[in-house]
Amino acid sequence: MGPHPAVAAIRLAVRRVLHDVLTDSAVVSSPTASPASAARLFGERPLVLVACSGGADSMALASALAFEAPKLSVRAGGITVDHGLQTGSDLRAAEVVARLAAMRLDPVESVAVTVGRDGGPEAAARDARYAALDAAAERHGATAVLLGHTRDDQAETVLLGLARGSGTRSLSGMAAVSGTAGRYRRPFLQLDRQTARKACLVQSIPVWDDPHNSDPAYTRSRLRHEGLPALEKCLGKGVVEALARTAQLSRDDADALDAWAADADHAVRDETGLLDCAKLYALPPAVRRRVLRRAVIAAGAPAGSLFARHIEEVDRLITGWRGQGAINLPGRVEAMRQGGRLVVRQG
Repeated sequence: MGPHPAVAAIRLAVRRVLHDVLTDSAVVSSPTASPASAARLFGERPLVLVACSGGADSMALASALAFEAPKLSVRAGGITVDHGLQTGSDLRAAEVVARLAAMRLDPVESVAVTVGRDGGPEAAARDARYAALDAAAERHGATAVLLGHTRDDQAETVLLGLARGSGTRSLSGMAAVSGTAGRYRRPFLQLDRQTARKACLVQSIPVWDDPHNSDPAYTRSRLRHEGLPALEKCLGKGVVEALARTAQLSRDDADALDAWAADADHAVRDETGLLDCAKLYALPPAVRRRVLRRAVIAAGAPAGSLFARHIEEVDRLITGWRGQGAINLPGRVEAMRQGGRLVVRQG
C-alpha cells in the first residue's frame, strides 16, 4: 500500500523541484550532463535547505525533502528564523531545530534576526527573514532554499497586489523560482494548504500555528480569515484556484512586456543616451511605463518605494506635456522634460 495521497502529493512536488535544481546545476557545470549525474559534477553532493517556521506548510515540506533528497544524492538541511516578535520565540525555534534534526536533516540551525520597521511589520519581518536565509545559504554553500508557500498563499498575494493597484507584475504573485541564481524554490505553489496540513497529520508530525496568522492586526491574516472566505461564499470554492491561475497568466504577460521594454529602451534613446519623448510617446502605454520605471530605478530610486502613481506622473511628461516642472521621485531622483528629451537624474 502506498503513502497517503497528501503525502504522495508533497513528495512528488519536492521530487520535481529537486530534479529541476539538479538539472539547472548540471547545465551550469556541463550542458550535456543529465540530472542523474548532476550531483557528481559538484565533487560533493549538493545541499538543499528548507526554510521552516514549524508550521504545517514548512514541516510538510521538510518531511518531503528528508524523504526525497537521499534518493537523488542531495544533502538536505534546514533553517528556522527566530524573528523575536513573540515571547518564547527562541524556545520555539529550538523545538523546530530538534524536529528537523530528528528527520535527519543536516545541517540544521536557528538564526535570530532583528526586525526593523520599514514598510510595516509584515514587510519588515519578511525582509529580515530573507536576509537571514540568504546569509545561511551562502554560509553553508546551499544550491537552493525551499519555501513552503502554497496555492492559498499565492491567492492571498494576488489579492493584496490587486488592492495595491500596482499592475500586472503585482498580480503575478510569487514565482516558483526566484532570488539570486534561482536560489529560492516553492514546490507547493500548486498544492493547497489543507494538503500540507493533512500530510503532517497522517505522518504524526507536530506543527505550530503562528498566532500572527490569525491576528487581525495583520493585513494578510484578515484576508485569510475574512476576505477569502467571503469571496468563496459569494463566488464559489474555485476562487483560490482561479487566483493562482491568474498569477501564472499575469507572470507570463509581465515577463513578455518586461522583455519588450528592455528591447525598446535602446530604441528610444538619442545618440547621447537621453530618452526621446516622441519615440516614447509612440510606444504602447504598458511598454512605455516599464521603460520609464527602468530609467527611474537606474537613476537611483529604490524599487520598493516606487509606486504606480510615481510612474504615472513621469508618464504625463510624455503624454500630457503642458510645461510642467520636474517630478520629484523616491531616492532624491527627479524627472524633467528638456528640449524633447526626458532627463532622469539624482538631485
